[in-house]
Parts: sequence; structure tokens; C-alpha cells
Amino acid sequence: QVQVVESGGGLVQAGGSLRLSCAASGSIFSIRTMTWHRQAPGKQRELVAVIDNTRITNYADSVKGRFTISIDHAKLTGYLQMNSLKPEDTAVYYCNVEGSTYYSDKGDYWGQGTQVTVSS
Repeated sequence: QVQVVESGGGLVQAGGSLRLSCAASGSIFSIRTMTWHRQAPGKQRELVAVIDNTRITNYADSVKGRFTISIDHAKLTGYLQMNSLKPEDTAVYYCNVEGSTYYSDKGDYWGQGTQVTVSS
């Protein structure tokens, strides 16, 4: 099995920063792609940021210039650095890891989410 655990969420004032972590463990041994998503109450899940194992990144327009996604492959851990936070960033943030396990060449796995609340 593969476990994906997000952490680092919390309450922050507008303009502040948070760094979310996404730790993968279990049978996974390499990450090919990591994505961060968020879901605000009553709204659909939104793709926030993408990174692949060549370090190509993409961001939602709403977070470009403010968020940075990265992966430490040796640790099987990714990060989402969030700066200049806005109240509109308030959501549960989810990490999805796509990679190889001992049993499958390619699969994707979700974390449980971490709450980010930005006050104005």
C-alpha cells in the first residue's frame, strides 16, 4: 500500500505564508508527478500546482507568482510553498502522488488533506 500524508496547514493572516508538505511512503519508490489540489467548502476540487520528475512545473493562474511546488525525491516528499496568501486561498489542500510501486509501474495516490485558512 501507499500512504500520502499532507501537513503544514493552519490559520494565517492575509499576506502570510505557509509551507505544506506531502510525504509518500509504503510501497512507492519513485515519484513521477505530484499535484496539489484544493477544495473550498461547497466548491469543486481545483488543481493548484503540478510538478514532474524533470522539475517542470505548472500553476493555476490564481496562484502563479505566489506558490512554489517542489519535490525532494530522496525523501519522497513534496512541498507547496505558499506566499502572499489571500482569503480566497482558504481550502482543504490535497496532494496527489503519481509514481511507481513495487507492484505497479504507475499509479496515483491521494492524501487526506490539510486545512488552510487565510483570514482577512
